[in-house]
Amino acid sequence: MTPSEVETASQQNSDEPENDYLDELPHDVEMSLFDHLEELRRRIFYSLIAVAVGVTGCFLAVKPIVQLLEVPARGVKFLQLAPGEFFFVSLKVAGYSGLLVSSPFILYQIIQFVLPGLTRRERRLIGPVVLGSSILFFVGLAFAYIALIPAALNFFISYGADVVEQLWSIDKYFEFVLLLMFSTGLAFQIPIIQLLLGYLGIVSSEQMIAGWRVVILGATVLGAVLTPSTDPLTQTLLAGAVVGLYFGGIGLVKLSGK
Repeated sequence: MTPSEVETASQQNSDEPENDYLDELPHDVEMSLFDHLEELRRRIFYSLIAVAVGVTGCFLAVKPIVQLLEVPARGVKFLQLAPGEFFFVSLKVAGYSGLLVSSPFILYQIIQFVLPGLTRRERRLIGPVVLGSSILFFVGLAFAYIALIPAALNFFISYGADVVEQLWSIDKYFEFVLLLMFSTGLAFQIPIIQLLLGYLGIVSSEQMIAGWRVVILGATVLGAVLTPSTDPLTQTLLAGAVVGLYFGGIGLVKLSGK
């Protein structure tokens, strides 16, 4: 063997113990199917309690939340078109807000449930994935609140300004706002999905770049499906954000060496 072959072989041999260590399950404990089901039931129960507490707390403070969500619709008067409509809108807003507030605790319960079945190598991904996913979700909410919702509302207000007076159903308005915000937050998870696919070796960065035409078409369709409004400006903004996130995800996958 040449010196370079000897060096390569020794390097491979030294890497094997480290790879074996990373592929091990730390604190591996045998659990029966019933133990797993009991653990799952307990985690779900804790999560439901957290959601109930979050929804209750948000319902008690729902008026400031409603006023905050009404800010993008400046110059518009909201009507209660049926008895109790605002009450049911308050429940809907409190439900979404409570789920958002309790989401860190729910995420913690999910991690605690799956953690025993993960190797050391897989556990290294949890922190970056959870942190990145959380940041991107809240950035998506902010993007919808700051850019998408005002753009859509301005389009509708200016389109009918000379013909109709702007009196909107409060239920329809909040259905529009909440759906757009949460769908945008979910759409912003694209780079995290790309990183996971690249890390697992399912799709490489070169394959992602090669499919850019399909992605642009898919982003256009996604923008049309996720936006409750039919105005082209909102759909274009969301589609452009999705495309930008996709190419940003390709950059992250390249940086990871995949």
